[in-house]
Amino acid sequence: MALDLTLVIDIGKSHAKLLLVDDSGEVLEQHGRKNAPVAAPLGYSALDIGGLTDWICSTLAASRLTRRCARVVPCTHGAAFVALDDEGLAWPPLDYEFDGYASQTSALHQAYQRQRDGFNATLSPDLPMGLNAARQLYWLQHTHPEAWARTRTLLPYPQYWAWWLSGVAASEVSSLGCHTQLWLPDAHGYSQLAQTQGWAALFAPLAPAWQVLGTVRPELAEALGLPKSCEIHVGVHDSNACLARYLASEQDLTVVSSGTWTVLMAPDAPTTTLDAERDMLCNVNVRSQATPTARFMGGREFAALLDGAPADLGTPADVAALLQSQTLALPSFAPQGGPFMQRVGEVLRAGQAVGLQDLPPAARSALAALYCAQVTAWLVGQLRPGNPASTVVIEGPLARNPLYLGLLQALLPGHRCCASLDAMEGTARGAWMLSHWAQPWAAQQLQAVPGLHLPGLLPYHADWCARLHTS
Repeated sequence: MALDLTLVIDIGKSHAKLLLVDDSGEVLEQHGRKNAPVAAPLGYSALDIGGLTDWICSTLAASRLTRRCARVVPCTHGAAFVALDDEGLAWPPLDYEFDGYASQTSALHQAYQRQRDGFNATLSPDLPMGLNAARQLYWLQHTHPEAWARTRTLLPYPQYWAWWLSGVAASEVSSLGCHTQLWLPDAHGYSQLAQTQGWAALFAPLAPAWQVLGTVRPELAEALGLPKSCEIHVGVHDSNACLARYLASEQDLTVVSSGTWTVLMAPDAPTTTLDAERDMLCNVNVRSQATPTARFMGGREFAALLDGAPADLGTPADVAALLQSQTLALPSFAPQGGPFMQRVGEVLRAGQAVGLQDLPPAARSALAALYCAQVTAWLVGQLRPGNPASTVVIEGPLARNPLYLGLLQALLPGHRCCASLDAMEGTARGAWMLSHWAQPWAAQQLQAVPGLHLPGLLPYHADWCARLHTS
């Protein structure tokens, strides 16, 4: 039997997927499930490793294609780390949306703030909840010392799944460097905090995302139906998987990876313009390069503005009506991260607050697309000030929303917006390509986006921007 498939394990914040992809890049089989945190016995929200493990095992064991897998590559969301003891999990890994860390006035919070490295070193802003993974480790180390004492090895989340499959522990820079306050992008090493707290010594050795760690553990191969020769790759942070496929592309490129988070990555943009107060930071790509990044919780905000309406119901005529009535959505509609995280979202019509249910479904759908296009365009301008000629590539669900795409191009005159036509989402495609890293890459399937012609759109957007800076 030919071993011609790659298994991509793609664990996002809200959904998890298993994709079986052949050597030409075609998805032959795909499975998915919702992903949500679970309550840990230690009293915090934890990653649902048990539920995901059961699902992966049962799904692969039931698939006739599993026996054709030559390789596996995991990719997961960021701000997630796993601790191992001598037998397995040392403690349930924290979910980054757990909000029980320390209050702003507590001694524990103040101690963390004194000891963490500054933004100029980590290029990682101070974020709420557990979005800085260093805060997760610091909190657990100091509030659950008995659990922490069991820790023998620390792993980023993608590499946990690689370890589970292969038995070989590794770390990888794209997860270490995604707003963790654990990594120094310019110095290519662990932060002073990670070193003084003893965490750096606990992390498994570094390896490239595309490297093969070994073959699947024999007992797991038998249980799942994987070939004993199936190779396990190190794996990657999901947004950086999306970016990896473009690293050999043209200059002045901004990749917009959409999902629960909408993440804008501009590999060649200056780091000097990054504004920590606007949740701008440096990711570290799979080649260990500092990558200026801006983001907002676009998937959550889009859903909040839809308020139950279909995502594709809005039309250009509905947007025109919003412009005519001066109906604005001002950020933010998600509590975590983003450039306007200190603001509470509101919808205004002619300057007066209105409820979302006062708008018909088509108007809410149009407003959601318009709002996300406005925030995206604003962030492109922040990453590339004074650069009117860049290429903006949109990946993920927003690449399949024609209204969002047309509005974004209209809001970025002088830029060239392109949507990925790949039926496979960018994170999974990038992970698959990492498992074929040494092979020549085919040209990306991109389609230029025509901008919508909507008189009044640019003045409307200028008013939107002005309100953000004056309120």
